[in-house]
Amino acid sequence: MLLRQVIELFDLLDTPAANGTTVTDLFKERGNVEVTVENVKGDEGDTDCVTILIKGSEGKSVGGSAPTLGIIGRLGGLGARPEVTGFVSDGDGALAALAAGLKLTEMNTKGDIMKGDVIIATHICPDAPTQEHFPVPFMGSPIDMTTNNEKEVLPEMDAILSIDTTKGNRVINLNGFALSPTIKEGYILEVSNDLMDVMTRVTGKLPAIFPVAQQDITPYGNDLHHLNSILQPATSTNAPVVGVAITTEQPVAGCATGACHFEDVESAARFAVEVAKGYGDGIISFYDQKEYDHLLELYGPMNVFQTFGKDK
Repeated sequence: MLLRQVIELFDLLDTPAANGTTVTDLFKERGNVEVTVENVKGDEGDTDCVTILIKGSEGKSVGGSAPTLGIIGRLGGLGARPEVTGFVSDGDGALAALAAGLKLTEMNTKGDIMKGDVIIATHICPDAPTQEHFPVPFMGSPIDMTTNNEKEVLPEMDAILSIDTTKGNRVINLNGFALSPTIKEGYILEVSNDLMDVMTRVTGKLPAIFPVAQQDITPYGNDLHHLNSILQPATSTNAPVVGVAITTEQPVAGCATGACHFEDVESAARFAVEVAKGYGDGIISFYDQKEYDHLLELYGPMNVFQTFGKDK
């Protein structure tokens, strides 16, 4: 269980003074990790971009060949101060990613060392702007999506879990979390059986999969509707990306407070930990390489969907 890690980090993040240094200091207290904190300024404020490297016994960071998993906590901000007071629904992605990272750090310290490296990446902003979106308002971000991807989608990541609050919609109707199909270089691929197996084990329920439209895997800023930012990392990497959507039965605004369900955040974080174990060991795959190669033979590359299109 990761409930202690979720609660501990929630207390650290649920404050106007939340920042990257206090978060990374906690990680350094708990284990031997490499952390970076960079304050990045945008048109609507600033945020602390945080990355945490948890080294595996056979990871690339120590000269090994085990693959590296990226766990990205996607959000606009932890809070929307001064418009609203407190931790907003949108912060769940960062909370889940950091909770998974803290658990992996503590496991590492106790001797349960995975083979592959794991990189946690998110940003810490207690006072992000808001923006209109149907059916409920979204959180905005102090930095644009291109900058966000530059700071969080790292070339060392061989596969990525993108965890994001995904409650402001009418197409995912359950309390808990749901997975996306695997996204790779403009293709919407099959849902990974390996990841569904992990989800079933973690939740004790049938897998929940959320629908993905072609627009959802194109970059923000192209005047098309997007479910939210959960799959934006896929526009900036050739690595396979899977969205882990923290969801509700009814639409909830990203800027709503009092909407953090610890049990849902915990299960999403525990899922990420279990994927990290199996991916580093080489027993979990995000996609079928043979099937993907055949798609390329038949239809060619789809990287155009990672761009702003022919008119840009």
